[in-house]
Amino acid sequence: MAAVGALMTFGCKPAVVPAQNRTIQILTPRPPLTPRINGPRVFGVRPGSPLMFQVAVTGQRPVEYGAIHLPQGATIDSTSGQISGTISAAGRYVVTLRATNELGAAERAFTIVVGDDIALTPPMGWNSWNIWGGRVDQEKVTAAAHALVATGLRDHGWSYVNIDDGWQGVRGGPFHAIEPSSKFPQIQRLSDEVHALGLKLGIYSTPWRTSFLGHIGSSADTADGRYHWIEAGTHNAVFKYQFPKVESRLENYRWLKPLAQRLKERKREQITKRLRTFGRHSFVEADVKQWTAWGVDYLKYDWVPISRPETETMRQHLLASGRDMVFSVSNNASFRLADELSRLTNAWRTSGDMKDNWESMSEAGFGRDKWAPFNGPGHYNDPDMLVLGTVGWGKPRPTKLTAEEQYTHMSLWCLLSAPLLLGCDLEKLDAFTLGLLTNDEVLEVNQDPLGRQATRVAREGKAEVYAKPMEDGSWAIGLFNRGETSTRVRVRWSDLGLARLQRVRDLWRQQDLGTFASEFEGEVAPHGVVLVRAARSE
Repeated sequence: MAAVGALMTFGCKPAVVPAQNRTIQILTPRPPLTPRINGPRVFGVRPGSPLMFQVAVTGQRPVEYGAIHLPQGATIDSTSGQISGTISAAGRYVVTLRATNELGAAERAFTIVVGDDIALTPPMGWNSWNIWGGRVDQEKVTAAAHALVATGLRDHGWSYVNIDDGWQGVRGGPFHAIEPSSKFPQIQRLSDEVHALGLKLGIYSTPWRTSFLGHIGSSADTADGRYHWIEAGTHNAVFKYQFPKVESRLENYRWLKPLAQRLKERKREQITKRLRTFGRHSFVEADVKQWTAWGVDYLKYDWVPISRPETETMRQHLLASGRDMVFSVSNNASFRLADELSRLTNAWRTSGDMKDNWESMSEAGFGRDKWAPFNGPGHYNDPDMLVLGTVGWGKPRPTKLTAEEQYTHMSLWCLLSAPLLLGCDLEKLDAFTLGLLTNDEVLEVNQDPLGRQATRVAREGKAEVYAKPMEDGSWAIGLFNRGETSTRVRVRWSDLGLARLQRVRDLWRQQDLGTFASEFEGEVAPHGVVLVRAARSE
């Protein structure tokens, strides 16, 4: 991340922004104590579907919430700021949100769109995978939900609490659906608790017979959806294959145990790979009914390669459920399906699983311009979950990304209008990571109602410029240095088709830099970024 100096010019000579040293620097200013309304400016809900929206407000507590011109069927809780109800009539409803505390008041226009599309801005929230992997359980998810509130992340628009692979038990219950394992003894209670906090609950499944971790999926070879030859291990975390003769002999020949264990693990992997295929019997309808009953708001549907028939089947049942669930498919979508996925889903993974290193993050985020035409309100290219903070996939540790790389990661994902799903331990957020996640001017780039994906507009060596138009006519611009030494990165207004004079604002520092003629230039640290917003000078 490059530091931005105060040198500005109205002449043809470009401004030079000096680079900082490689120390960790918190750039995000503290929000004021007066109320400020954050989060998306537009929200989509289908006619007759349950409406739930948490107004995101920073400032000194307590805060009193209000909304003027809410459509019929919707109400706001003045204490919690939750908008709820059902709206029957399709249309666009412009509402004025209001937040008041003892230091002042704030108002903001907010549009509720009742129609076919939901998730009109990229989903923001948390997912269990990058921190817990298969070790996820109800206690950890509950803690994450409360941490979203306690850390103030909810007040900046972070709202989803998503359970990834590892919650599944056996098929059963009133719908003969996937029931939770003993690690999730009360998913209904979890859902109620998440919703009471003004948050939303997400869940994971696969159209395969088994998930990547080896749990049951939404199809099976048996008519009852069960695999009788599989014995559940502790919390059904992995399959344990029973070899009775071998097991009995191990009691007398304990030295065979290591060999037998290796053979069992190899067999388990062989069987698991074979089960990563579609079963003859589908249980999608049953599973969706169960998720609807629990009050699920988000589905991650995971398999490779992503295929149209299975995507269409799930979409049909989600639409028939009467509940709005964000539909995200994973992973590594084929570009030839981009047009269809943009019509059938809300988000689709454009890469494989990303790790917390510069090479993996760069591969997932940069060079995705060909996907840009398919990105828009309600439909997003997904380069994978964020790898900021404490991650580790079951073995928690700090991210391996440097400070500059983390600024680049967050800036790029916001410019791409990508879903923002944290994968860290929210109970261990340090001040630096919290600053990365609570800069409302940076988040506004991601949540802009146009939903445009930034594309590369200039490149010189390892210096690259990505830019996207914003709803108000301004442009969000990222000056990136993908090289190993500091370098100057320049954007010319002509590259964007802009007027000669532009007012430029540093988004991370939330500071106006002045008016620049012809171009803007910054000296950017290795693997760093300068993120600005340019608007025409009156």
